[in-house]
Amino acid sequence: MHLAHLRLRDFRNYPRLDVDFAPGFHLLLGNNAQGKTNILEAIYLLATLRSFRGVGSAQMIRHGQRGYFVGAHVVGQGEHEIKMYWSAQERKLTLDAQPVKKLSDYLGTLRAVVFCTEDLQLVKGTGRMRRRFLDLLLAQTHQLYLPLLQRYAVALRSRNAILKQRQVDEMALDSFTRELVQIGSQLIQFRQELLPKISPLARLAYRRISNDAEELRLEYQPAVKSDFALELLQSRPRERAYRSTLVGPHRDDVALMLNDKSAAKYASEGQKRTLAIALKMAQAEYLSGIHGVPPILLIDDVMGELDAKRRAGFLPLLERAQHTRGQVFMTCTEESWPRELSRDLQRWEVNAGKVVGQ
Repeated sequence: MHLAHLRLRDFRNYPRLDVDFAPGFHLLLGNNAQGKTNILEAIYLLATLRSFRGVGSAQMIRHGQRGYFVGAHVVGQGEHEIKMYWSAQERKLTLDAQPVKKLSDYLGTLRAVVFCTEDLQLVKGTGRMRRRFLDLLLAQTHQLYLPLLQRYAVALRSRNAILKQRQVDEMALDSFTRELVQIGSQLIQFRQELLPKISPLARLAYRRISNDAEELRLEYQPAVKSDFALELLQSRPRERAYRSTLVGPHRDDVALMLNDKSAAKYASEGQKRTLAIALKMAQAEYLSGIHGVPPILLIDDVMGELDAKRRAGFLPLLERAQHTRGQVFMTCTEESWPRELSRDLQRWEVNAGKVVGQ
């Protein structure tokens, strides 16, 4: 799978961009604030329909413009045309000239894994960040998962709205409770089955990058301990006080342990950064194993933060992507790009919203 063509209109600092990309390694070089990361953001947006920077669509519109357009020609098992337009008044997403009606039909057209400084929040941030990591991976590998997640979110919002009423409608509450239990139990099962599959991949990736410094363990921590329906019933008095649903997969977490100690509490900044990269490497390896082809790798100035030993552990993933005719996009400044990369790469100079091949 690779991105053969990228088209941007009024996206971030790009008034207009049309560029062709071959499979292989693409090095985006330039000073800071020239638009290197914006290209990665556009590719990730096409893959997941969200920014890895944690911002809304309004922030991606070029200053002074009404909306943005992002388009792509993707070559995988077949060839696909993606067109996306967003403004405050209008939103359009088409795949092969047909409007996308269900996101589950679209996700997987382009698969990408991003490595960026925001990944540190996987280790340092709230459980929401780690849940999102699991949810994205499951949505990219199981067609049933995203519709289930969407239905759960609707049922949860409805149940919370009832709990916020001064006079709670008990029949309506019971109805949404049953729906929450039925859908939520399936989400929990998906997550429980995923962890034993990605945990060994993350552990191996961490050992490679850290040079066997510590032992990594991932532990799924479901908010539901045994019986979802019973635990909801038992939490009813507290729910009335907080006016919110307090038990369910929307409160799940994943414990990240180094030598059986919490990485969030006890790991150094270097260990946390290594752990974040290991999780993303596991994501890429898992997607490659499921689909038989690697996802596009988007690496935003991460290599410059690693010392030579840690970079050496990271390089096999990049080389494997190249050997399988995958695609890698890496942003660097002229000073920070890792010289140990092979010479078989395409260099691009990014300057003030212009991209020129070298």
